[in-house]
Amino acid sequence: MILALDSCLTACSAAILDGDRVLAARSEAMPRGHQERLAPMVRELAAEAGVPFKALTRVGVTVGPGSFTGLRVGIAFAKGIGAALSIPVVGVGTLEAMAFGRAGFVAAAIDARRGQIYLQLFGDGAALTAPDAVTLETAAARIAEVYAGGPATFTGSGAPLLEGILAGAVIETPEGPDPVAIARLAAAAPVRPVRPLYLRAPDAKLPI
Repeated sequence: MILALDSCLTACSAAILDGDRVLAARSEAMPRGHQERLAPMVRELAAEAGVPFKALTRVGVTVGPGSFTGLRVGIAFAKGIGAALSIPVVGVGTLEAMAFGRAGFVAAAIDARRGQIYLQLFGDGAALTAPDAVTLETAAARIAEVYAGGPATFTGSGAPLLEGILAGAVIETPEGPDPVAIARLAAAAPVRPVRPLYLRAPDAKLPI
């Protein structure tokens, strides 16, 4: 019984799966307010699924890349549930979850601002590159180097920035990864310490 959580981007999402069966799933678009919404959402989903918290056996949570605040909210909440129930908590990459279940070539891209995107490339579900923060020029060069033909999908808030790099590529702009995809990835993920994936330093600066 897996609880999946995501608060990395501009959505707050959760899902509960019993094996392959989706018991409940929800995703709400929100640029902020994840900290206030995540716990009530999980309670609502548990009630909808008819699942007591003690029945959970694993928690999956996105670890980034994403917003610094959102990452910390989701990971802290997941770890709190894991500690309270003495069950494992596993991390899932945001870009990996966004690409999950899509055939062919997939470029998962998040707009990182300042002329950069967070990018990871996949072929038929297998990672072809590691997640990275790159300029649009570097992203175009990397896609051209890796792409081997066939259908292509660009997904994420950074996808429109890549439009035109591959003719005919499908452009998708979800608010965040599907929580069901997070749960399915979490089911197979190894148990290891969960840490946020920061691909660059925070934008905030300490006052001088």
